[in-house]
Amino acid sequence: MNLEQTLNNRRMFTRLSIVAVAMFGFGFALVPFYEKICVALGVNSLVERTEPAANTQVDTTRTVSVEFDANAHGMPWRFQPVVRHMNVHPGELVQVDFEVANVRSAPVTGQAVASYGPALAGQFVRKLECFCFTQQTLAAGETRRMPVSFVVDASLPAEIKTFTLSYTFFEVAGKS
Repeated sequence: MNLEQTLNNRRMFTRLSIVAVAMFGFGFALVPFYEKICVALGVNSLVERTEPAANTQVDTTRTVSVEFDANAHGMPWRFQPVVRHMNVHPGELVQVDFEVANVRSAPVTGQAVASYGPALAGQFVRKLECFCFTQQTLAAGETRRMPVSFVVDASLPAEIKTFTLSYTFFEVAGKS
């Protein structure tokens, strides 16, 4: 290698080093700039919010009465809601418990089916958790509380001021 090539290589190395240091400095300088942008836009903020998060989809101007009913069709179970009715605001997350007891001296498996009165109301009930999603097996003499979590959709027609949520348990053949 001659002297001219060596000098060219050193210049190239110096330039590349300067560019690398500048890129590192630029990336390091972006951190506070990025934080300012996030705060201004209200995203990815590490700052604690002073007001609690609120569910803005709850219609507090309206109340719907929900009645609960429970039946065990031909089964050796006592099945009833813990509360018979409650008033809810459309959009509000609600949880209600049902209590079931197997009075037979052997295990019994059942499946619950929901129905609504008026039937139109069923289109506006969104269940998040329900014992009706799976078969339930109760041991002999077992008593259990089973929750149902649901939301009444805010688009429920205004003329429906009361509806009934009814569950009927049916015995699952061959599972007892």
